[in-house]
Amino acid sequence: QVQLVESGGGLVQPGGSLRLSCAASGIIFSIYAMGWYRQAPGKQRELVATITSGESIKYADSVKGRSTISRDNAKKMVYLQMNSLKPEDTAVYYCNAAVGPIDFWGQGTQVTVSS
Repeated sequence: QVQLVESGGGLVQPGGSLRLSCAASGIIFSIYAMGWYRQAPGKQRELVATITSGESIKYADSVKGRSTISRDNAKKMVYLQMNSLKPEDTAVYYCNAAVGPIDFWGQGTQVTVSS
């Protein structure tokens, strides 16, 4: 059974930082591209950052320079370090694992940026 479990969300003030974690199980983690997506109320889900099995990385322009995605294949974990958070970063953040036509999603973790 495949599971992606996100953690690390919460309420943070503008300018603050958060580190999101995603624990994967039930997949051969090392062959999957891993990603973080987010969905704000009333908006479509959008890509935040992805890291391939070969550790090629892509960021959305909206988070570039403020966020770092990383993975630990031994622990089957993917992380998203987010700095200089803005109110517009408020969303539910989802972990994604994808290889070819197959992909899996976690349940999401809420990030709220507010004073």
